Amino acid sequence: MKHELGISVYPDLSSLEEIEAYFELASRYGVSKVFSSMFSVKGTKEEVLEYFRKLIVAAHKHHLKVSLDVNPDCFTKMGATPDDLSVFKSIDVDILRMDLSYGPEGDATLVRNPYGIAIEFNTTPVIIQGLMDCGIDPKDFLVCHNFYPQRYTAMKWDKFIAKNKTLKALSRDLRIGAFLSSLADNTHGVWDATCGLPTVEKLRMLPIDLQARLMLATEDVDDLLIGNAYASESEFKALKEILENDTLHITGELDPTLKMLVEHELISLDKPIKQLRITLDPEVTEKEKEVLFDFFPHLDMGDSSEWIWRTRISRFKYSRPNEILTPRHYEKDLFEVGDVVMVNDNYKHYAGEIQIVKIPIVNDGTRNRIGHLDENEYQLMELVHDGDLVKFLEK
Repeated sequence: MKHELGISVYPDLSSLEEIEAYFELASRYGVSKVFSSMFSVKGTKEEVLEYFRKLIVAAHKHHLKVSLDVNPDCFTKMGATPDDLSVFKSIDVDILRMDLSYGPEGDATLVRNPYGIAIEFNTTPVIIQGLMDCGIDPKDFLVCHNFYPQRYTAMKWDKFIAKNKTLKALSRDLRIGAFLSSLADNTHGVWDATCGLPTVEKLRMLPIDLQARLMLATEDVDDLLIGNAYASESEFKALKEILENDTLHITGELDPTLKMLVEHELISLDKPIKQLRITLDPEVTEKEKEVLFDFFPHLDMGDSSEWIWRTRISRFKYSRPNEILTPRHYEKDLFEVGDVVMVNDNYKHYAGEIQIVKIPIVNDGTRNRIGHLDENEYQLMELVHDGDLVKFLEK
């Protein structure tokens, strides 16, 4: 599935003019969806509908779909029922996110609405199974995790992964969304949120592109939404880069190495790409950067040990006599966890092979240290499995 990027806005906390300026910025960087909470806005039915009508017009002007968070109390206030969504059609909303369930039959009725309004549910397997039992195709609705304003209260990472695995086991066609946090200054959100609005607690204060790379590396998250507002332009740039690099784009003839791997069924081109951002050493050479950043694919073919993650494809090219990878002195006796090293010409048969240290290894002169994964980046190694395509990015 193609990944979508979304933002969140809070009409009770910002003016429509500020929000529309945010829409314009976000749309320039590939954002396609806006989340907002309808039931958090105060006012009469007519006032709330008029506000969101204007918000949706502004969003659509910038080619953004709008998802409104609603619940049964909001339905009652708006005069809606599961079998009558005409009031929401009147403001041209694209998606209704159901904060609570109406039970299997009621939820199925929502999905079958005649207006083409997409329905999004919480990530509760019982809800999803109930819909499927009512004959609803998983392609016909969405699911999305919650966000958590209060620091230290968001989901456990392991629980998040396990829950998504459970949902995808019901159907790979389920489209799962989750929230990231912007680290920009002076962000805001629901209920006086000032510490971000993520789905997963351990991601709350990480750089937003690392949050995205970790989410995508699980291979079960389809849509990423920024929970707090306003994300910065630099954050949008970083996220756009990540989403552009997430899948393989091939034009023309396959690279000979890539063609050989595909023909021998050693790799699959439809696999997502895991992205690792490396802090380079000052001594790194242009040749080493060429191997690291320009050569592709990098992948562990299932022959790494406990001590290193190993991508040996690049040595097929860079161990040739005309390729020079000069040995470089490194003062330490051991390479440490997270060190990124490249085999040099002291072991010519393997020259050009890139390795990431998982348990300290001896520096025997056959490897040049070219960079390091910091502690936060190193978390991604848990999600890089045999056969995964890997792209290296510079930090």
